[in-house]
Amino acid sequence: MNIVIGLLLPFIGTTAGAACVFFMKDQMNPKVQKALLGFAAGVMVAASVWSLLIPSMDLSDHMGKLAFVPAMVGFLLGIAFLLAMDELVPHLHLGSKSPEGIKSHLKRTTMLMLAVTMHNFPEGAATGAVFAGVITGRGEITLAGAIALSLGIAIQNFPEGAIISMPLKSEGVNRFKAFLAGAASGIVEPASAVAAILLASVVDPILPYMLSFAAGAMIYVVVEELIPEASQGEHSNIATIGFALGFALMMVLDVALG
Repeated sequence: MNIVIGLLLPFIGTTAGAACVFFMKDQMNPKVQKALLGFAAGVMVAASVWSLLIPSMDLSDHMGKLAFVPAMVGFLLGIAFLLAMDELVPHLHLGSKSPEGIKSHLKRTTMLMLAVTMHNFPEGAATGAVFAGVITGRGEITLAGAIALSLGIAIQNFPEGAIISMPLKSEGVNRFKAFLAGAASGIVEPASAVAAILLASVVDPILPYMLSFAAGAMIYVVVEELIPEASQGEHSNIATIGFALGFALMMVLDVALG
């Protein structure tokens, strides 16, 4: 039951954030949005280091001085995978006028949702990878540590859910449909988490690569999307403060609960 709850926590965070559309104004305050984007970036960077890359190297300790290889290979593969998705999947980032990916005739609201869904994929993979370590009995990854990662991702998913649903409402989409779109963007997280667990259960030696793959994918999202979006215009220092708080919170969660 603890594992099921842990796998669902990120999705619950996204859904709760999307529900902000029912009791907030049409548009989110730009300063608040910057702070939330920075916070999400801080959580993802800290989670990538403490919850994914370090455990990946710990699991590869038997390789001696080459223990960094699975972490490095998986990390670069995660970057490459998200880079490919960025080039192929039609999507539109918040505040951008031009869509990215292959040309399509999808609605603007659909492409906005696809952009957030791409953010959520690596988070789901990360959650699944750490819980796979718990299920397979790899002592380097504890249940408390896995819950800490899941909780941290859920916390940073709250603003992401709001960031997708609020702009949709401001563009004329009714509140309920905007909420459903925001919540639906998080469905990929439990789905990719389950896929990661199934893969790790079949090929146990792949776990260190999966952990670092998720880290690479998350870092790509931070560097390519979250930080640039948070730094646009004035008051970018607000995003920096949000980043510091998110990083510190995830670090505390991982050490205190791990």
